[in-house]
Amino acid sequence: MLLKIAWRNIWRSKLRSIVVISSIAIGVWSLVFLLSFSRGMILTYIDKAIENQTSHIQIHNPAFINADVDKNELERAAFNYLSDPDEIEQTLSQYEEIEAFAFRSYAHQTFLGVAGKTGVANVFGINPEQEKLVTNIHQQIIEGDYFESQKRNQILISRAQAEKYNIGLKKKVILSFTDQSGTPTKVAFRVCGIYDTKNQLLDQFNVFVRQKDLNRVLNIPDQSHEVAILLKDVHQSDEIKAGIAAALPSELVRVYDEISPEIELFNVQIELSTFIFTFIFMLGLIFGIINTMLMAVLERMRELGMLMAIGLNKVKVFQMITLETLLLGIVSAPIGMLIGYISVGYFKQVGLDLSHFSKGMQKFGLSEVVYPVSSVDMYITFGVAVLLTAILGSIYPALKAIRLRPVEAIRKV
Repeated sequence: MLLKIAWRNIWRSKLRSIVVISSIAIGVWSLVFLLSFSRGMILTYIDKAIENQTSHIQIHNPAFINADVDKNELERAAFNYLSDPDEIEQTLSQYEEIEAFAFRSYAHQTFLGVAGKTGVANVFGINPEQEKLVTNIHQQIIEGDYFESQKRNQILISRAQAEKYNIGLKKKVILSFTDQSGTPTKVAFRVCGIYDTKNQLLDQFNVFVRQKDLNRVLNIPDQSHEVAILLKDVHQSDEIKAGIAAALPSELVRVYDEISPEIELFNVQIELSTFIFTFIFMLGLIFGIINTMLMAVLERMRELGMLMAIGLNKVKVFQMITLETLLLGIVSAPIGMLIGYISVGYFKQVGLDLSHFSKGMQKFGLSEVVYPVSSVDMYITFGVAVLLTAILGSIYPALKAIRLRPVEAIRKV
């Protein structure tokens, strides 16, 4: 009975109810789209980082990673290679969950010189065919080719480096190394291709050469510093990592968010942004509901006084006001979520083109096209948030209603 009365009370002032329902629905829609956009931007960054460099899992010699932190050990870092590449390859081949893996060599902060200009670069020695199966660097070539020639000492540089050093294809780049005996040596590499991953944080430092060329310079034949592993399902990362670590106790095995701390930061940011935006939305919504329901109570003082005079107790009055508020939320929230679901679904297919801001976004490794991403948990959170806000917002108007004196309320004009 109370539910029926509450539903009818809502539509006694149709314009006001429609305005409230519309405002809540628009708020829910904007919240869904904003968080989906934010989530899509962050997940795109993570996907690009995995596809272009980190992969899902990496294996290193623990001393190699420590040397990356301890600057006094950088010169010796190149010789902290994996203890037994054959054993690693045999272990990884046993996992059906692994899509592909690639061995790499690596030289920390190598001096790079071009036509009188010098800089610092991280040199990746890769097996081109293996790397194709793990990362997408071969798809990022904008000029030249991806190690198609079998000539020695070829190098891939980024567009940012090409512009910085004013060099192009077939030009020489001088890299300075320290070999295993501690002897400094300079080696000329010729540019075979120019890539662009749209991530200036990485592109301004990373260069790629063949692993056999880098190993020859470092005098570490048949050795590797890391293994990059691509999985068929990213959700199995922790499980596969634990298995590999148990099989290879002397090596350091890490998943992508441990390799790149900013990825873990962004994952936390997704959850934090959802909480912050939802809280702000609830805070704004609760005052709107209080204002609306308080007006409804003040307009119906004579009616409420009459109901209490004929025997409707305060508990029932309180429940009626609360039900009216809940019904407003129950009607408006699904409308907002439906509109949000449709708009997110559309832009998830076509994407949001932010190419006008491409230079600024590339500095942080963000994609020019963002595909919003929502989740079931997000909709459940918003639904619960609206209902909880409606309950909280109804408390003060309901208390105002039950404090009315029936005799005085009936006399109100």
